[in-house]
Amino acid sequence: MTDSIVTKGAPVLHRKAKAVPDSLFGTKELEDIIRRMSGSLRTTEHGVAIAAPQIDIPYRIFVVRGFVMEHNERDHEDADREPDVAFINPKIIKRSRKKELLDEACLSVPGYAGRVKRSFQASVLACDTEGICFERGASGLLAQIFQHECDHLDGILYTDKAEEVFEVVKEEETENK
Repeated sequence: MTDSIVTKGAPVLHRKAKAVPDSLFGTKELEDIIRRMSGSLRTTEHGVAIAAPQIDIPYRIFVVRGFVMEHNERDHEDADREPDVAFINPKIIKRSRKKELLDEACLSVPGYAGRVKRSFQASVLACDTEGICFERGASGLLAQIFQHECDHLDGILYTDKAEEVFEVVKEEETENK
């Protein structure tokens, strides 16, 4: 089951998401939300993560593609075999002082990308579907994902903080010119 990804201009993208209540942990309802998020994410060509508000669910949840969690890269030959990882009620608990200006795009802002200053390293404290808390530190792409998705949960799009936003031209469009 997949849901449509909402795009820039949808009110849910600029609202702070609600914490997942304790009563939802360990339920089929929460598992269904995660499954819907993964399904929607996997329908995209380049998506590596998705936040619940992006499919119009106002909870503090994001899902990261499994191959990114394991290999910290955008493409991997076994991408579909590795399970996606859910972060429920996540909080960034550490960020490195070292920041980089990185290219960034978003499933909710199709056709555009931008340059955003992000910490090179970040650690997240979150819960799994059973309510068991875990901490995960990351650098590079995964740290960028943590920051981007937590921004979504606070109602912030990368375009709200980008130093530059530009239109992305697909390869087939440039080949036809």
